[in-house]
Amino acid sequence: MPDLPDPTAGFALTFSSMFRRPVTEEYPEQKEPTAARYHGRHQLNRYDDGLEKCIGCELCAWACPADAILVEGADNTEEERFSPGERYGRVYQINYLRCIGCGLCIEACPTRALTMTDDYEMTGPTRAGLIYEKDQLLAPLDDEMTAPPHPMAPGSRPENYYRGDIGPDGMRPEKPRTDATRPDEDAE
Repeated sequence: MPDLPDPTAGFALTFSSMFRRPVTEEYPEQKEPTAARYHGRHQLNRYDDGLEKCIGCELCAWACPADAILVEGADNTEEERFSPGERYGRVYQINYLRCIGCGLCIEACPTRALTMTDDYEMTGPTRAGLIYEKDQLLAPLDDEMTAPPHPMAPGSRPENYYRGDIGPDGMRPEKPRTDATRPDEDAE
């Protein structure tokens, strides 16, 4: 016959914990800072002039193991340009009822359009409120940004945006290139 645990041992554990001070989080009043690499709510980023970084490639949706992302791309036109490339994300949804916060969508994004913030307060009274639409995910416009749709900076190409050559007021001056050798080449 196997040895059964003494029932008084369980009572002793309960009795000893009755006199300990409880650990209480004062959450709504005192918010603790998150860790440096915390995965919170997603954000769709913009370029310095206000155009969206998302090119509607749907790689984030393909990388999502929980099938929480829906992207529908559309073509940019010269009259209505939302991103510097040929396409933009017309529909962008993230279902936070499914999202597991793994960050694979961030790694899959070729233009760094999608990042994760440290915002962890995502609750709602309805299930539909936890499906974030594109307007809820887009980064807010700064004072010097222009809301899309608008044309690209004069004299620019999409490559200028991808390299970071576009400022809030248009093209940045060309940086001089140097032909100096790399430090590791000097040792050879």
